Amino acid sequence: MKKHYQVTSGSALRCRGWRQEALLRLLENVLAVGENPDELIVYAALGRAARNWASHDAIVATLKTMAEDETLLIQSGKPIGVVKTHANAPLVIMANCNMVGQWAKAEVFYDLQDKGLICWGGLTAGAWQYIGSQGVIQGTFEIFMQIARQHFHDSLAGKFILTAGLGGMGGAQPLAGVMAGAAILVVEADPARIAKRLENGYLQKAAATLDEALALIEAARARGEALSVGLCGNAADIYPELVARGITPDIVTDQTSAHDLVYGYIPAGMTLEAVRDWRKTRPQDLMAASLASIKKHVEAMLTLQQRGAVVFDNGNLIRTQAKSAGVANAFDIPIFTEAFLRPLFCEAIGPYRWMALSNDPQDIATIDDYLLERFPDNAALQRWIRLARENIPFEGLPARIAWLGHEDRTTLALAVNDMVADGRLKAPIAFSRDHLDSAAMAHPNIMTENLLDGSDAIADWPLLDAMMLCASQADLVAVHSGGGGYSGYMTSAGVTIIADGTPQAAERLRLAITNDTALGVMRYADAGYDIAQRKAASSQLHYFNIH
Repeated sequence: MKKHYQVTSGSALRCRGWRQEALLRLLENVLAVGENPDELIVYAALGRAARNWASHDAIVATLKTMAEDETLLIQSGKPIGVVKTHANAPLVIMANCNMVGQWAKAEVFYDLQDKGLICWGGLTAGAWQYIGSQGVIQGTFEIFMQIARQHFHDSLAGKFILTAGLGGMGGAQPLAGVMAGAAILVVEADPARIAKRLENGYLQKAAATLDEALALIEAARARGEALSVGLCGNAADIYPELVARGITPDIVTDQTSAHDLVYGYIPAGMTLEAVRDWRKTRPQDLMAASLASIKKHVEAMLTLQQRGAVVFDNGNLIRTQAKSAGVANAFDIPIFTEAFLRPLFCEAIGPYRWMALSNDPQDIATIDDYLLERFPDNAALQRWIRLARENIPFEGLPARIAWLGHEDRTTLALAVNDMVADGRLKAPIAFSRDHLDSAAMAHPNIMTENLLDGSDAIADWPLLDAMMLCASQADLVAVHSGGGGYSGYMTSAGVTIIADGTPQAAERLRLAITNDTALGVMRYADAGYDIAQRKAASSQLHYFNIH
């Protein structure tokens, strides 16, 4: 592993303060856990930590030398300059991949990327908030458990989950399935990804053939045991084959990189080497081949749905691509947010995360202990923390994710800041969250699909969130829009705040985290959700219910 990709440990500072040091360690961390760090790619085929190595090196040098009353401005992964602000202003403000509406198309993005003028930050890649597959594992687990509650009498024991994709996001699926008690088969076209997930403990077994995979799954189902199996193959071949054999899994989804027809999805019948060549020499033909495969892929998912499987889109735009390929009823498949998670988002309960900048797992264990003691009546949190401690291996900096909501997030952050101050934690803690959060994302085919008031495509909310977070003294604030196949489909906001044990950090945490979740409740209350309106009232939010 190159020096670039190592995770720094201990309390020694290379920067002028812990706030700057924390952001530097988070940048190092996303590369340490990234899919292709040599190309600065963190996940999702194109999600980069910086635009190029010159930009990366300039960002690192600046973080090492900048003062607390300065702010670094980053445009699509490239540092633009440092401006004099004040000690309570964000240290880093970034805008990644935001294109004007009529130009926000995949072909425009690829042209700008080829010219070195833009890069996609993904959601958490370009904002240095990605923590490996553990960052999405609870969301995947919560989806599976919600399906268990809705369809299978609260248990997935003996149930068969079929999915695909073991990349930076999809790699969480096999472990989440096992933690939910199911037998899960994950199809993956790249054998290196299967090997990686076996090595890091996210996948239990690899099968050489579909017959072997199904035998393993059926044996586990018969015993009611949880099991994860990886199968090297193409989902556009395997899913139709299951249809032809009359095999209907209980749950079906997909987390291949279907959002990107050039740099993500692998068409059936093509080798990885041929795909890499076509990316450079025949990108239009590759897009056509990807669409043809996605058409078969989604048609099989729809057939399995008609046969009784619980089928859902896991947020990779596969339905959108299939519809453009001629699958008129692709959107008969529901999106996971609307189907399973929206009641949680209405209360601003979402993917909150924290990273131990000491690089010592004991710091995470100490925070786990606090959560178990402080929130004894939160059954979902109690179950999750115990499962996470037993099952989830750390990647890069030790980190934890837990779905906490308005007020509870702030309570945790302030308690952690006190732990840093009195030495119970060995170093500061960085708090962040996924961009797929209550106030933070507009995406009409994922996060905001089918809202009650029809405000699916209004992007004001993440923009308001980012501006408010700057006013609330957050350490890093980002506004991201889609790149590659996601171009034109989404805008999101990201935030990082450092708990360094100081009173100033306590003020930043209190303002930024509280206001972030408050806006999330207001967003869904404004869209007409009763649960959000009740939460706004019980939390005494200054919310204007104007309709």
